[in-house]
Amino acid sequence: MSPQAIKSRKSIYGVHPGVAMVQKWMQQLKDNTGRSLEEWIAMVQKEGPKSEAARRDWLKSKHKLGTNSAWWIAERAEGKGGDEDSDEKYLAAAAKYVEEQYAGKKEVLRPIYESILQLAGELGSDVKACPCKTIVPLYRKHVFTQIKPTTNTRVDLGLALAHYKGKLPKRIVDTGGFAKKDRITHRIELKATAEIDDEVKKWLKAAYDLDS
Repeated sequence: MSPQAIKSRKSIYGVHPGVAMVQKWMQQLKDNTGRSLEEWIAMVQKEGPKSEAARRDWLKSKHKLGTNSAWWIAERAEGKGGDEDSDEKYLAAAAKYVEEQYAGKKEVLRPIYESILQLAGELGSDVKACPCKTIVPLYRKHVFTQIKPTTNTRVDLGLALAHYKGKLPKRIVDTGGFAKKDRITHRIELKATAEIDDEVKKWLKAAYDLDS
């Protein structure tokens, strides 16, 4: 990716794949359950239990809703959630997620995050970052890496290396993800931008290439 292309790129942030799933759920809710999202919210607020957790259980036990539906409706009945209801809402929330991840004592870790994000963006124009509340996964076709401020002094660079054939250096820690069938199978611990060396760049690119 040329310097000109990188400069012209508006943002590496993109809409999380989960947003499309939520939007589809909202569109089909009336047909599938007999009530729209707004109608479910009104009913829960009028007839349901008081706490969010009790409302989830009530929606599943009494109204036979699935876990995701019960969770999303109960959340919205509390006046929360909704960040995935539209692309615009998600992108606005995504920026907030990153700010919150690197607030307070973790603010010193922000340069590590920014450096990794820049390196990932230079791998190709097909890379997009889709922030969640506690991590920032980066996608090509699938998640190939994720950035997580795990402690106040450390960022973990997660890597999807399940299909890598070869020996890995000791620096790359097995997360147990392969056994759990998670995309992220390994991680590199980073405590300073100086630790983002050629080896880190090599494995970041390896994870990207494996998702071709």
